[in-house]
Amino acid sequence: MSQAITEAAARAAELQQELNHHNTQYHQLDAPLISDADYDALFRELRDLELAFPELQSADSPTLRVGAQPLAGFDTVVHTRPMLSLSNVFDASELSDFDRRVRERLGVTVGEKIAYVGEPKLDGLAVSIVYRDGLMVQAATRGDGEQGEDITANVRTVKSVPLRLMGSGWPAELEVRGELFMPSAAFNAFNETAEKRGEKTFVNPRNAAAGSVRLLDSRITANRPLDIFLYAVGGSSDDSQLPVTHSDRLDLLQQWGLPISNAWSRLQGCDDCQKFYESVAASRAQLPYEIDGVVFKVDAIDAQQQLGQVARAPRWATAYKFPAEEKTTKLLAIDFQVGRTGAITPVAKLEPVFVGGVTVSNATLHNMQEVVRKDVRVGDTVWVRRAGDVIPEVVGPLLDQRPVDALKIEAPSVCPVCESALVQVPGEVVIRCSGGFVCPEQRKQALAHFASRRAMDIDGMGEQIVEQLVDRDLVRSPSDLYTLTYEQLMQLDLVAEKSAANLLDAIESSKGASLGRLIFGLGIPGVGEVNAQALASHFGSLDSLLIMRREDLMPAPRVAGMGTVSAQRLVDFLAEQPEIDDANFVTAIVEAKLRIKADTAAALLRWSGGVTAMRQMAADDICTKNTATVEGIGDVLAENVVQFFAADRHRSVVQSFINLGMGAEAAVSLLSDTDMPQPLAGQIFVLTGSLSEMTRDEAKEKLQALGAKVTGSVSAKTDVVVAGVSAGSKLSKAEKLGVTVWDEAALLEFLST
Repeated sequence: MSQAITEAAARAAELQQELNHHNTQYHQLDAPLISDADYDALFRELRDLELAFPELQSADSPTLRVGAQPLAGFDTVVHTRPMLSLSNVFDASELSDFDRRVRERLGVTVGEKIAYVGEPKLDGLAVSIVYRDGLMVQAATRGDGEQGEDITANVRTVKSVPLRLMGSGWPAELEVRGELFMPSAAFNAFNETAEKRGEKTFVNPRNAAAGSVRLLDSRITANRPLDIFLYAVGGSSDDSQLPVTHSDRLDLLQQWGLPISNAWSRLQGCDDCQKFYESVAASRAQLPYEIDGVVFKVDAIDAQQQLGQVARAPRWATAYKFPAEEKTTKLLAIDFQVGRTGAITPVAKLEPVFVGGVTVSNATLHNMQEVVRKDVRVGDTVWVRRAGDVIPEVVGPLLDQRPVDALKIEAPSVCPVCESALVQVPGEVVIRCSGGFVCPEQRKQALAHFASRRAMDIDGMGEQIVEQLVDRDLVRSPSDLYTLTYEQLMQLDLVAEKSAANLLDAIESSKGASLGRLIFGLGIPGVGEVNAQALASHFGSLDSLLIMRREDLMPAPRVAGMGTVSAQRLVDFLAEQPEIDDANFVTAIVEAKLRIKADTAAALLRWSGGVTAMRQMAADDICTKNTATVEGIGDVLAENVVQFFAADRHRSVVQSFINLGMGAEAAVSLLSDTDMPQPLAGQIFVLTGSLSEMTRDEAKEKLQALGAKVTGSVSAKTDVVVAGVSAGSKLSKAEKLGVTVWDEAALLEFLST
């Protein structure tokens, strides 16, 4: 190496270290040590050196923040651990219910407080950032939770994101998660400048942040005033190096130079959480960035793992949303829209009004019962809000401003799309179109759902294709997709030879989808992915579902009305009240306001044989839920499933799938006298880390098809932990407990047999 390069390398390393230090002082600690002019001079010197000697530009060079050449498109990043959504609460009562559920699931005694962390809920874009050996190597959007877009080049330009971690002690690989946002003052200044230049302005800071980070040209992103707060560790190569509480992890992330909001707090119990929420709400207007609520998380990491998740949200965290902003406007007309399950929803057509950061011209009225309750009429001036800052809804009318000619809203007598009769199931408030697949609108939405990524995953089957297939009467039910020809697809607008061939390939490939995906794709009311997989694991084939009976799903309950929560309340109450006996049991239960009705309490007394016997029971012995034959399928879902498969129009579609060889898996059908092999029946598996040959969802489906129960946490009852790349605390716990551990090669070898 020549003397010139040696000297340049030494100076470049010195400049990089100095500039990174000043970036931290300025953007994270708000304590600049030099003037902007001095910083710019150092930056220019480094840039000139790297232009002369390109090999000197390291992965953490501050010059990377100016952006790179435009990309052709974003690559896909599969998250090692899913980036989950959050459940919401909207008042103190719902927060209290969340806290109660946490305590019940953790088995915490009455009166004991859970340690929580409260954080402001930023209104921005969720991102994941990976550091390897302390260097930032990847950034991705949340996407659908399982996979997102690779936005590494853009996130490098955000000056508050450290390109190299400070200090020491970080794991070899560390994934952190946070929220990219545009500060309020910067957003206003950006829009003001754009308006003067005649350029497009953004509606709100969230849209500005999301739009800026998804630009293919990171040089433009570099000029957008973006900021970030990190709020969690997503995963690491060794979780044992990390603290055992969320709050201590936040402290450690800050020590490593990662920007953390200074508005978070450690809290004890539900009352502290409510006070923190009220404090943040009161100071919301003074914050330099937009927030739409407060997030509460259980502090202990092992408790988080024990609580696990439901569907796409963790049980150990919730978002306490602020009340929605409300504005008034004129209700011009009512449209009745048809949903995927035939539900008829009245939608208000409004004079456009700016509310909650967007312009609203349509708002839901939910159902006719709500229309009657709110007494909303065409011509009224109405209050409009964005529920949860997302879905616009009409709150109610201003009666003192009602015009004399305001029109009362009447429910339609037939479907507004297909003119089929409308029906209302006893106990439901929703009226539904009885047309099923005969109704074009239901058909379109049913097809879109069937082809969606989490159902049959038919790539290329977008909204425009679905619209044309239905409008041209080429597809009357999901099974008709498998009879489409190349010539038919070529008749559609915007479909070229290659896209037609690709779509046919995708349709053919979807025949191999799992039974769980197929059941989910059928669109049975109320049946989500988890329920669909439970049905698939239990029945094993579409044939078995066609001969299913009501009692195969949900036998008669022990005591009607006694669910898991009610049973736990009862057990706790009896433990605290030793004086309760058979004579005063019903009265005591009602007076204690345990949300157990008198007739339910009386039935419980008869069923159990008396209070003495009840005191010997655990909640699981009492609750109705445990009588369900299929996990997670209760009374309402059982009725929906039975009615779906009893309907002739659905049975013919299901039979078409069977004729195509779809919907049969190597799982035991409990309706059949024939035992099919399930080598993993009764065994509990846990998946952790990243797999290269398949996604964790795919591995889970394969294991479940062989009879295994796949859970989210490791315990002494776990039989096997499958550990992929970057497996963390679950692997460590498995090793401590002596649980069998497979790597991906062992899993693949087993599946191949």
